[in-house]
Amino acid sequence: MTDERVLTEMLDRVRRGSLGRREFTRSLLALGLTPPLIAELLRSRGVAYAQPKRGSFTPSRRGGGGDLKLLWWQAPTILNPHLAVGVKDGDGSRLFYEPLVSFDPDGNMVPNLATEVPTVQNGMVARDGLSVTVRLKKGVQWHDARPFTADDIVFTWEYATDPATLAVSSGSYRDIARVDKLDTHTVKIVYKTPQPFWANAFRGVIPKHVFGPFKGARSREAPANLKPVGTGPYRIVDFKAGDVLRAESFPGYHEANWPFFDRLEMKGGGDAASAARAVIQTGEYDFAWNMQVEDELLQRLERGGKGKIEIAWGGGIEHIVCNFTDPLREVDGERSSLKAPHPFLTDATVRTALSLLVDRAAVQEQIYGRLGRTTANYLNAPEAVRSKNTRWEFSVEKASRLLEDAGWKRGPDGVRAKSGKRLRMLFQSSINASRQRTQAIVKQAAAKAGIELELKSIVPAVYFSADPGNPDTVAHFSADLQMYSFNSGSPDPQRFMDPFVSWEIAQKANKWAGLNSTRWHNEEYDRLARAAQSEMDAIKRAAMYIQMNDLLAHHVVIVPFLWRGSASAVSNRLRGTDLSGWDSDCWNIAHWYRES
Repeated sequence: MTDERVLTEMLDRVRRGSLGRREFTRSLLALGLTPPLIAELLRSRGVAYAQPKRGSFTPSRRGGGGDLKLLWWQAPTILNPHLAVGVKDGDGSRLFYEPLVSFDPDGNMVPNLATEVPTVQNGMVARDGLSVTVRLKKGVQWHDARPFTADDIVFTWEYATDPATLAVSSGSYRDIARVDKLDTHTVKIVYKTPQPFWANAFRGVIPKHVFGPFKGARSREAPANLKPVGTGPYRIVDFKAGDVLRAESFPGYHEANWPFFDRLEMKGGGDAASAARAVIQTGEYDFAWNMQVEDELLQRLERGGKGKIEIAWGGGIEHIVCNFTDPLREVDGERSSLKAPHPFLTDATVRTALSLLVDRAAVQEQIYGRLGRTTANYLNAPEAVRSKNTRWEFSVEKASRLLEDAGWKRGPDGVRAKSGKRLRMLFQSSINASRQRTQAIVKQAAAKAGIELELKSIVPAVYFSADPGNPDTVAHFSADLQMYSFNSGSPDPQRFMDPFVSWEIAQKANKWAGLNSTRWHNEEYDRLARAAQSEMDAIKRAAMYIQMNDLLAHHVVIVPFLWRGSASAVSNRLRGTDLSGWDSDCWNIAHWYRES
């Protein structure tokens, strides 16, 4: 089955109808392939997607379900999907702004604003990969009752690609040459080069009539950044950035009888542990996001009977990021400038030693339990792109020997130094009990090897902020090491690998809107990234992403240590959540309901 010719023949049989999709899927599942990979292989041959799953419950009317109470302890600070930094802002925006298609738990595309998923089979994806035609749903309204049309799709592309907008989403639109309006509800997306996965773009469609005056340099001034006007199942009532968001059922929503709930509240503040208790133990809330809590505590809470933990597996990775620039040196008013290389993290020996000092097994066993799996890879899913070439090791002795042999000698205080440079680093992360415990584990091992780590914890609303004037953000990276989780929100690896391409380097020139906070630059990585963007053969493309992952591992650009499932606390009475590791937790919030 690993033979490319045999696999290609089976895919062609499925396309011709001589082999059933279900039989094909069962065969590959038995061999250990994951559903997202199987979906991607089928998509590459133009096989139609399965219909999205729907529960047996169908409401008889819209509303009537009362209040839906959500806890996002890292509260959103902005509600524009193109300016969203981190998951919190993306999830808050997703309540109001919908994509053309979503990704279900199996990695399949599910239509939202599109009437159907474009494929080669239905003639909507060009066989050369240079264009995609999308038919849009008719009768869709924005929350101000204006009609949704093809003009909004064209504008969303123009908005995101305008350099002056400084959209965080701009990378997803980079390869689009133009978007043609064929009629009021049909668009043709034309690409500069063959596009193997078109759905990374248009993850949040915004209205032209609202954002038109704010495209470009005025993007941060738009009132709708805080008072969204979307097409989603809920419309805004009140928003206090970093605190609470309140919304109500949108009576003009384009799906009959949905949503079930009358009102929605997304409350911020506190921490993951208190959020877990509020759902699982006290039942005060219906849903809580991002349960980065020791699994032992979660299991104790689950025994109370009011809620449970649901885990969605996607590409989420907990990793430590190395700064290849000097955070203590300021050049032209910019710290961590490309003009100032880091004094010792540019030494591969130091970075290799750091990797050896991360006790992945201890982190997994003592903190994450069933919520995480140890890994040496940055890219862990889908299965087709998971490298088998990497290994992780924890060894204080080996790390010490590497540093000693490279000339890093211990001083009187036990801290190693070389050429007047001491191995003393600032290690930052967001305030989160699991991350602080992880920092402590790494600090203890590093001290034994002669590396001194100073730990810093930053309020999540600040750490994941898009504020270009705030030096404590992930993008500014005003430290030597930092730790966080990244998930691109797509079963396709392209955007997930973008945080290491040179054109995504976060810097003063782009107001720190790029994804690459390491400031690492590697020509081979860039070449592979560009080639993968237009490679139409799914198997060859997967091999490119494996090579990119292995370059990160070989150069120790980062230290990936835990492939993390997305854990959420869910009330025993809440139904329809169907959490996807490839999309926002709110991807199908229109279909959530409460069992009586």
